[in-house]
Amino acid sequence: MADAEWEQAALPLPPDATADAVTVKPVSTPLATPLLLQGQEYHYRAPNACLDFQERMYRAGLVEPGDGSPEPCVLVLARAADMEMNELSLTLAEHDIRMVRIDADRCLDLALTVYPDTPLIELDQWLLRPLLVWRRHFDLTALPVDPRSLYGSYALDQWAAVADWLTVRPDWGHVNEPRSSARLDRLTQLADAQAEGFAVPRTVVTTRPARNRPGGARCIVKTAGRHLLEPRPGSLQGLFPRPLDTSRAGELSEPAPVIVQQYLAADAELRVFVVGRELIAYRVDKLDPAQLWQDPDAVAVTPVEAAPDVADRLRALAARWRLDVAAFDLLEVEGEHVFLEVNVSCDWRWFENRAGETSVSDAVNRWIVGRFDELRRAERLR
Repeated sequence: MADAEWEQAALPLPPDATADAVTVKPVSTPLATPLLLQGQEYHYRAPNACLDFQERMYRAGLVEPGDGSPEPCVLVLARAADMEMNELSLTLAEHDIRMVRIDADRCLDLALTVYPDTPLIELDQWLLRPLLVWRRHFDLTALPVDPRSLYGSYALDQWAAVADWLTVRPDWGHVNEPRSSARLDRLTQLADAQAEGFAVPRTVVTTRPARNRPGGARCIVKTAGRHLLEPRPGSLQGLFPRPLDTSRAGELSEPAPVIVQQYLAADAELRVFVVGRELIAYRVDKLDPAQLWQDPDAVAVTPVEAAPDVADRLRALAARWRLDVAAFDLLEVEGEHVFLEVNVSCDWRWFENRAGETSVSDAVNRWIVGRFDELRRAERLR
């Protein structure tokens, strides 16, 4: 359906009118390009090929069938390109822990049955008892359908309802308690970080960024939402922080609110992963906020030790937000640590590759295995 046809079809009919009586002319008002869409060159094509070790082994019939009893498992809601979960699958197999996944970009032909009255699911021909559920990159924009079509709208609505319920089902354990982490927007993060003693950049949210200079000097424009947009399934476009150029911004209004923050000249930028009670910190040296994605080979990543007071405040924030695995971005400015944001669906393999070590993967593996064993022991005692 063309855009103009979709616009017409979406409008309600007046009383006693028929569809033939309604005529809507397409609007041709020119739209200015939003600031965060100007000059963004990062584009990523997310493949939907399955690289998960356990899934390939089970589908190939290389695993002995069980006795029909429900098999305890870790259930992951992600997408096929989630390499962190591919790596976790291999590690869990080494510990004889079953991992299964529902990927947003591969779920249209999934043979899935969920039992609301018992904590069981059937996936393909397997009867499973999820003990631990982790929703990471299960974004419905990855579902390979046209959301403007009736079929696509139907599939998206059904999967949204069921995935949301799976994510918060109370008789399963969860990584990053979803009822709190789902509401963890960037503005809430800043307020809570201040409450825990962190400095934060001066910040405004506005549709007129050229009129605002929090801090009175240089500023950064950031998205209030996600860093990656997926206008077409599998095609992701970067949406990264950029300096505010008032000569280009002018007085034009943005179509949606953006975050404008005070620019801080930092001595260092830190990415700190919190895994349970463990902290793994990296110093990230880059020349531009978007360089991490647009020119990653020029970014240096070095393992460092987080200061004890910073570690305590990050653990307190993780506990406040009920996060088990997350990544915090901080700046060091004249001896003070400034909180920028937390990333709940964090990826760590890139940082490890640049640093030449596997500390975060090792910590995540230990935490998942330990938590699964706790839940399995509790299940046996019931």
